Formats: sequence, C-alpha cells, structure tokens
Amino acid sequence: MTDSTVRIDITDLPAAVRQFLTALDTRDTTALAGILTPQASVTDEGHTHTGIPSITEWMANAASEFTYTTTPVAAERTGTHRFTLTQHLEGDFPGGSVDLGYRFTLDGTLISSLVIAP
Repeated sequence: MTDSTVRIDITDLPAAVRQFLTALDTRDTTALAGILTPQASVTDEGHTHTGIPSITEWMANAASEFTYTTTPVAAERTGTHRFTLTQHLEGDFPGGSVDLGYRFTLDGTLISSLVIAP
C-alpha cells in the first residue's frame, strides 16, 4: 500500500467497477459496453485489448475457457480515479486457484483502463 492508498469496503467501489464485475460474471457484453470509454483498454495475461469491440470479444472468449468462482477479498482506492479489487478465483484452470488484482482507472463514471494481474 502506498501513502495515497486507502482500503475501502467492496460495496464502496464505484458503480462502473461493480457493474463490470457483474457483467464479467454473467458474460453480459452489452452491459460491459455501457460502462467503458470508447478507447478503454483491458490488459489480461499480458495482452492488451483496446476499444469496446476488442474488449467485448476478449470477455466472450477468455471467460469461456474455464469454469471458476470468484470471491472478493479486498478493495482499495489508489488515487482519485483509481481502484484496485483483489479477487480469489478457484476453478478448473491451471493451478486451480489464484488471487488477482483488478486495477481500474476511471474517466468520470466510465472505466478507461483495467489491468488484471496476480
């Protein structure tokens, strides 16, 4: 944690972040498109997907590879427009379990950037 990092309750994450997590869990690409800036980017497994069409395609493909459950572990505000959510994933992917950080950057009420990494 840095000096500007503040732990927050998961329910205090911005609406767009909570909506993203719901869209990811339900594979709802329409809902996802409504909470991203036009040039948003998502980086996952070392690959960056830029723009709504690329991100919705990533969601449709990446999320279907494995079956897993997610459990929110912690949330932090890491700057004025930056939030990190740590989630624990368990499933049939290699290794079977992992804690991932979802680092969001917002532009107003929309997500402009997300980096997913251990």
